[in-house]
Amino acid sequence: MEHDHRTGQHAEHGHQHAATGDDAAALGALLDLDAEVLHTYLSELADWIGQLAGEPGPRRILDVGSGTGTGAFALLGRFGQAEVIAVDVSGPLLERLRAKAEALGVAGRVETVQADLDTAWPSVGRVDLTWASSSLHHLADPDRVLAEVFAALRPGGLLIVAEMESFPRFLPDDFGLGRPGLEARCHAVLAEDRASSLPHLGSDWAARLSAAGFTVEAERPFSIELQPPLPAGTGEYAEASLRRVRSALGGRMDAGDLATLDILLSDGPEGLRQRADLSVRTARTVWAARRPAEDR
Repeated sequence: MEHDHRTGQHAEHGHQHAATGDDAAALGALLDLDAEVLHTYLSELADWIGQLAGEPGPRRILDVGSGTGTGAFALLGRFGQAEVIAVDVSGPLLERLRAKAEALGVAGRVETVQADLDTAWPSVGRVDLTWASSSLHHLADPDRVLAEVFAALRPGGLLIVAEMESFPRFLPDDFGLGRPGLEARCHAVLAEDRASSLPHLGSDWAARLSAAGFTVEAERPFSIELQPPLPAGTGEYAEASLRRVRSALGGRMDAGDLATLDILLSDGPEGLRQRADLSVRTARTVWAARRPAEDR
């Protein structure tokens, strides 16, 4: 889901990077923390999708850019008879997804497919519902992939696209140990990178969905603002998120700001896991689009 996750076709600086090794482990942990902390959003979204899908509900669900299965498991929980085909470019992330499926007792309902969607569309057969969360903007040619999704969906089938409106913020706006606005400055620097490395971020997805032949049925914004008492794991989630931010920044900020980030990422009393002033603030937009039932 967010943070420029390198899931499916995701890459912070380029389209063809598959998370491996230590990076895959760190990214997998971050994705799982995202699901843990934002479980209320995922539950609300899954219920909304259930209302849109109607009865008897989807039997075959395709997760495009599945990562560790945040969306897959939310949808399996909502649709008790469904099976999920999870597609991602990263073998280690899919391995983590399979382990989670075993632990949750749903391994028999999950199929994983390792594929680079910028190269070729995998053979997934006909599906009833497709889920693409924070994955389309990482593709080199999202319009081609949307055409493939359209072809894979049965007539009347539903596509759910979730995209980020803002990356998560955790610190008070006035935080900066003498220089307020630290987090805003970090994200401003990274936004410059994304403008070139992720040209489809912030696209008019409704227009692109319509151009691919879908009927856009709904566009729903989700504003997420979690205040204390926060879900378990929030401090760890903030630390994992800002650690990736710190790595992406390199030395491209004032030395004082970088030093403050290092303090936040330490085990000291100012570290993120020890702080009592954290919150979680982010925004996402979700589009529900359908392949017309009369299209056969």
